[in-house]
Amino acid sequence: MEKLIITAAISGAELTKEQHPYLPVTPEEIVQEAIACREAGASIIHLHVRDEQGMATQDKECFRVAMEAIKARTDVIIQPSTGGAVGMTPEERLQPVSLQPEMATLTTGTVNFGSEVFYNSPKEIEQFAAYMLEMGVKPEIEVFDVGMINNAVNLEKKGLLTPPLHFDFVMGVPGAIPGTPKNLMHLVESIPPGSTWTVAGIGRAQLSLGALAILLGGNVRVGFEDNIYYAKGVPAKSNAELVARIARLAAELGREIATPQEARRILGLTKQP
Repeated sequence: MEKLIITAAISGAELTKEQHPYLPVTPEEIVQEAIACREAGASIIHLHVRDEQGMATQDKECFRVAMEAIKARTDVIIQPSTGGAVGMTPEERLQPVSLQPEMATLTTGTVNFGSEVFYNSPKEIEQFAAYMLEMGVKPEIEVFDVGMINNAVNLEKKGLLTPPLHFDFVMGVPGAIPGTPKNLMHLVESIPPGSTWTVAGIGRAQLSLGALAILLGGNVRVGFEDNIYYAKGVPAKSNAELVARIARLAAELGREIATPQEARRILGLTKQP
């Protein structure tokens, strides 16, 4: 079994400081959180950024500032989101890919997202995949429901994705696949042989699905984007707290944690950081 890759999704696009005072919003807060998560065991930082008003943005220059600062102070893999926030145009969402990060997210379908709709038409999905291929960026295929796996396989058949594929199962979003062990097993059994995968459990599903992923040989995403609680009714004070818990659990279960360089090998990343 390969070593465990831990991803820290440290801020997201929907959460605000008013909802969670420990949320990193400014560039310096984001950098400090990335460093702390690396020290706790994370090898990937899933990155959203905010503008000067603290609002979610896909602005290329805002991403550049954060990415350069993170690179200067740690060796983590930086994985910008191309999901952005609900309602953004494809052109807005794709901006950080032009900076040629090692990875970026690619959602392969449309999904109900609480009371809103996260829209990704077949044409737009192909546009995103083609641009990532052109920029030499490895997609992390974000799957909110099982049909999105087949959509990714079809992209591979068209030459828009290069195997081995890497999937992120986002489970527990209201309107998408529920975060249950049974559903995780189904997703794992549905991906092409040789693929790698991560699970991002939303809310209370984060810990249970993370534990199962450790046992199954998958990888784990934690962080404030997906869950702000350390325990029921107890807010986490940092993303690093959530990373450290998964690292401790993996140690108890006999699974070593991957460094960023080891994660690059496991994921087949060839771009130099």
